[in-house]
Amino acid sequence: MKRSIVRPLLIPLTAVTAGSFLLSYHLFKFAFERVDHVPPTSKEKQKYADAYYDYVDWMKNVPSKTWILNANSPENKVVASFIPADKPSKKTVIIAHGYKGNRETMANYVKMFHEMGFNALVPDDRGHGESSGEYINFGWLDRLDYLRWIKRVIGYVGEDSRILLFGVSMGGATVEMISGENIPSQVKALIADCGYSSIREELTYLLKQQFHLPEYPVEPLVSRINHHVLGFSLDKVSSTHQLAKNKLPILFIHGGRDTYVPVGMAYENYQATKAPKQLWIVKNATHAESFWYNPEAYRDRVMTFLRTYFR
Repeated sequence: MKRSIVRPLLIPLTAVTAGSFLLSYHLFKFAFERVDHVPPTSKEKQKYADAYYDYVDWMKNVPSKTWILNANSPENKVVASFIPADKPSKKTVIIAHGYKGNRETMANYVKMFHEMGFNALVPDDRGHGESSGEYINFGWLDRLDYLRWIKRVIGYVGEDSRILLFGVSMGGATVEMISGENIPSQVKALIADCGYSSIREELTYLLKQQFHLPEYPVEPLVSRINHHVLGFSLDKVSSTHQLAKNKLPILFIHGGRDTYVPVGMAYENYQATKAPKQLWIVKNATHAESFWYNPEAYRDRVMTFLRTYFR
């Protein structure tokens, strides 16, 4: 156990037991500490494995460039793949991956947009893949990296770029949290697939569903540990707060049978933004399954949204 994390936090604790703190610390490590492998997918999505690896093989073989932010700072290095369209294009999609995933796990979406004539920029977020970071920040710090990726795309593709932000699961929430920032005018639209409303709400939900634990005192202690380690309270990590400031058209997608990020969060996020918006609930899809459940319908829905708002 890292004394640099535990000792400064144990000393002022008087209202809770050491047992509660240690439980919260181990939950923090379980949820926030990076892993250098992609965990197995859910039972519901294992039937798509062959198709998934076909997409991965395609992505490994398509021409691409490696882009890096903070190349001279080992603690802050962030890595991405830039995949140009087959023909020169001013359209670029920036794709944000999910929790404990990496850019390779977005191969199916990359290929979908590639076939639509988009360039694609696909980063590994902090604490994932080839990017640095000991801990996962659930999109809150990543959103600032994506603002820099946007500027990098504009510098490379041109001032007349047209950029789409797209993300799934944690990546969907990352896109939603970017929406409240000062975004360059070249970003024309957003698509968020099964993003959570806030990390506090998501953590509280999973504490009850997976661990049968109450919100208090665990969530406040996990937030306190996160503040000590990563510098921010979990209360800040809110899609709904950021979406309230959003001015860009956004498509929300969510599986109707999602038990990991409950579908009610999609409605919260939809209600939070006053910008042009669409909501598509894929009735029988589980978490992050909407594409796999019906790839053709998914592509058609995305294209319909883009024809209306991506100009």
